[in-house]
Amino acid sequence: MKNIKLKMARVEKDLSQEELARIVGVSRQTIGLIELGKYNPSLSLCIAICKALSRTLDDLFWDE
Repeated sequence: MKNIKLKMARVEKDLSQEELARIVGVSRQTIGLIELGKYNPSLSLCIAICKALSRTLDDLFWDE
């Protein structure tokens, strides 16, 4: 399942996949795969992404 919430939060912060990846210490491909729903990130990576985007885990990673 695609993570549209993550992509929208990244775009709202005016960050490219490359920029977000650099902030959280992963490759651009990893961010792309998370957004496509093809990679399940670790909890620590989820937290780093949330901090970088000023969002909560629920905001970005909880399915409704």
